[in-house]
Amino acid sequence: MKKLIVATGNPGKLKEMQEYLVGLDWQLELKPKDLEIEETGKTFRENAALKASSVAKAMGEWAIADDSGLAVDALNGAPGLYSARYGKTDEERINRLLRELEGKDNRTAQFVCAIAIARPDGALALQTEGICPGEILYSPQGSGGFGYDPIFYVPSQQQTFAQMSPGVKNKISHRGRAFEKLLPQLQSINLGR
Repeated sequence: MKKLIVATGNPGKLKEMQEYLVGLDWQLELKPKDLEIEETGKTFRENAALKASSVAKAMGEWAIADDSGLAVDALNGAPGLYSARYGKTDEERINRLLRELEGKDNRTAQFVCAIAIARPDGALALQTEGICPGEILYSPQGSGGFGYDPIFYVPSQQQTFAQMSPGVKNKISHRGRAFEKLLPQLQSINLGR
């Protein structure tokens, strides 16, 4: 089985990534908790590349990283790169976003996910990006998912991410779209040293 170190300490993200690799000969492992990577990139792609490369070099293993977030048009793309740091909890992040959108009619937004895979020497092997357009609701709906899922409404599905089954969300989400582009390339690389 081929191993990829996931440049995250979040077991939920590892589980979600593993679901995209079902049926393939890949095993994902979390990076060590004490291995911290400062996200200094100016784009999701830069941060994903930085995390994958840094973890690969530190571990001497192949590594995969994603960087994702919510970009709201009426807020000039905020929270963007700071989506996870927009508050201490999901509830705080959602409440802050809803407060900042008060009185604004334009609720269009998109989730963006950049994925990078780096070789054990830190060189980038693959990089891709997926985008899921949607709208921000005025109040949360649904109990599934995490993060901004309860307020991110996808018109084509007539549901928020939090209302969707995991299978539907995985297929149409920003991460799902990024993995859809990545998988054919991933199968073609040799994970040898």
